[in-house]
Amino acid sequence: MTEIRTPRDEAEARAVQDELRGRVVLDEAGPPAGTGLVTGVDVAYDDARDVVAAAAVVLDAATLAVVDEATAVGRVTFPYVPGLLAFREIPTVLAALDALTSDPGVVVCDGYGLAHPRRFGLAAHLGVLTGLPVFGVAKSPFTFSYEQPGTRRGDSSPLLADDGEEVGRALRTQPDVKPVFVSVGHRVDLATACAHTLRLTPAYRLPESTRRADALCRRALREATA
Repeated sequence: MTEIRTPRDEAEARAVQDELRGRVVLDEAGPPAGTGLVTGVDVAYDDARDVVAAAAVVLDAATLAVVDEATAVGRVTFPYVPGLLAFREIPTVLAALDALTSDPGVVVCDGYGLAHPRRFGLAAHLGVLTGLPVFGVAKSPFTFSYEQPGTRRGDSSPLLADDGEEVGRALRTQPDVKPVFVSVGHRVDLATACAHTLRLTPAYRLPESTRRADALCRRALREATA
């Protein structure tokens, strides 16, 4: 695992992003959907107390049964700055991943990878630090544009930057329900990330990995701040 660096200010954080971005691997397909293990990670904050709780939930990719789970609680050590949110979350997310007793397999973030103003969102950052295949599934397109995909489950359309670069996909995971926004992070391609996302959404808009990690980190935060 690459050493975690806690920047002192915004300029240093952007310099860290610039350095680590060069280590992102985008030419690997990644493990096929429905095979091995897939891990959802998510965080919850108590901003009044500067506390962050992270959860990692490992699922069997074929059955979506929970194989392992872990949480970690830490202090928020970096201010809220759009585009630099990973620095608030990474230390505690890594602690949760380290607490797992099983291999994480493919990691799914509730956030962005390449679909980031500096092309280095949480999924890319986490992937470079851990060496794991990681992608992001977000609820909104952030600052990027897209055409509405078709209404059927599995329909998709490109998520585009201002210069026309495709940075992800708007993916319909349930019929006539708002799409999610998939972007690669590290060691997995976009087609594989979308295939994983569809396998992880048999009944709901958001991946089961995200849904379960969200519930677990919220519970951990409640217990830590009670």
